[in-house]
Amino acid sequence: MLTVLALTSVVLLGVVPEQSQAITIYTGWERHALVGSDIRLSCSFFSWRWISEDVTFSWTYRPDGSRDTISIFHYTGGEAYVDNKGPFRDRLEFVGNPNRRDGSILIKNLDFSDNGTFTCDAKNPPDIVGRPSSVRLLVFEKLPIQAGVITGAIIGVVLGLLVLIVVIYYLMRFLVARRVFSLNVSKHGKKKKEGSQQRQIKV
Repeated sequence: MLTVLALTSVVLLGVVPEQSQAITIYTGWERHALVGSDIRLSCSFFSWRWISEDVTFSWTYRPDGSRDTISIFHYTGGEAYVDNKGPFRDRLEFVGNPNRRDGSILIKNLDFSDNGTFTCDAKNPPDIVGRPSSVRLLVFEKLPIQAGVITGAIIGVVLGLLVLIVVIYYLMRFLVARRVFSLNVSKHGKKKKEGSQQRQIKV
């Protein structure tokens, strides 16, 4: 009986519970950085809702070779909370803008021990269901040449060679055509001269 009365009140008052929809979270896939440098780890999300006052961002970190994950940052209620006991104490700064769906963080003075996987989770109530997104950080003494750069260089060289071959081909055709034209003009002039001489002999 109480259930029926509650449903009737909802219908009459037009009060319908707000349904939750999926939220999609985005980070990079892999980031490279130099020892001693700073790096921004981006995190954003897509939600069909307007930005909620209760929007939250959470970052966790799992070092390479470890199964343990630790919480390093949390944003809620308009306030940013940084872990003051973990490996990034005094080195982590919130640089995002929640009003723009941005929960990015900045890690300063990187070290080799910072290599690992960083995972971002976001909630925009009532949209709270979504899969966290992860980005792997690799810290180097010198940045390696990425495969994409090498591939791009190879493609550029091949395209350059193809263009050079095409230019040489059309240049050879032009030179041959010019040579043939010159020979034809020379033969035509020679025949014309011989015809003129024959007419003079007959006269």
